[in-house]
Amino acid sequence: MYSMWSLGQKSVRSVVAMSTMVSSILGRTDAEILAWESYVLSSPLATGYHQSGWRRVIEEAFGHPTYYLVVHGQDGALQGVLPLVLLASRGFGRFLVSLPFVNYGGVVASSAEAHRYLEARAVEQARELNVDHIELRHQALMDTAWMATERKVSMRLPLPSSYEQLVKGFPSKLRSQVRRAQKEGMTARVGGSECLDEFYKVFARCMRDLGTPVYAKGFFAKILEVFPKEARICIVSHGQTPVAAGFLYGFRSSLEIPWAASDKRFNKLAPNMLLYGTVLEYACQQGFQVFDFGRSSPDSGTYRFKEQWGAQPHQLYWYYWMKDGRPVPQLNPQNPKYALAIGLWQKLPVSVANLIGPHIVKHLP
Repeated sequence: MYSMWSLGQKSVRSVVAMSTMVSSILGRTDAEILAWESYVLSSPLATGYHQSGWRRVIEEAFGHPTYYLVVHGQDGALQGVLPLVLLASRGFGRFLVSLPFVNYGGVVASSAEAHRYLEARAVEQARELNVDHIELRHQALMDTAWMATERKVSMRLPLPSSYEQLVKGFPSKLRSQVRRAQKEGMTARVGGSECLDEFYKVFARCMRDLGTPVYAKGFFAKILEVFPKEARICIVSHGQTPVAAGFLYGFRSSLEIPWAASDKRFNKLAPNMLLYGTVLEYACQQGFQVFDFGRSSPDSGTYRFKEQWGAQPHQLYWYYWMKDGRPVPQLNPQNPKYALAIGLWQKLPVSVANLIGPHIVKHLP
């Protein structure tokens, strides 16, 4: 096992040179993209975010350069992939992430040799781009010398074949909270791009209330465009007013809700409970076997919210290569140095936050 902490540029190149494999950056031809997609779909280690369509989403929605690394054996067969995105700004520095803005990414390889090769090639790419660090978002332990953080877990719920069966296992208080929203006259539906404006209205207000810059609406529009079958939106309405919303992304047997929001002005009517009840019903109806509530910090409020539905924590491992042995960055809302900025952001009018936010958050992974 090679230590990336001790590898200099020449050492990295010697590791690559000693390998029996050949690497390159994914091109734009149909044949290259098809080979990438076929490999991802055949690998049990791959996630939906390894699909090549996310390259297009990130490039076109944010304008970030991407470096989709591939490694081939001597026979020409694809042996591993690693999607990387370059984020660069004066305020937050230069770094490569796999993948930013979402929960998963990292190396997918058919062998330990291919895995090590991609790590070495990523470091070489980092040095060429003069970045401060690399961040790989894995959902399993890696055999590597890179530093790992275990701050986050994903909350996952195995699904039965029917929603009725799932509901039987819910605590009575949970079932009554879902019914309460319905008794208050709230309705829910799952749709596609026609729901985007309503989703964004709720999501943008919620992000402002949390003190977090919001993504541009175009980001979500691009996901819906590139993944029309995999991406869906759930809307909960009170009359004509959207009050809760979730953005869904399905891959294989798992349905994930990477972005969800509710309007806190309606909290007493429990729209969030109807949102998740509807989404879980949809997941069962569509034949998904696992519902992924997304990542949380253990014992946080969102962790406990997801736990009440029966979700169990699955440890996430984010791995880092740091230039010159620097400390792992803390680019997250829990960092105390951002407390003042969060407090000020919460006081902004939603229209102002929506105007400024996308220019800031595009540089935050």
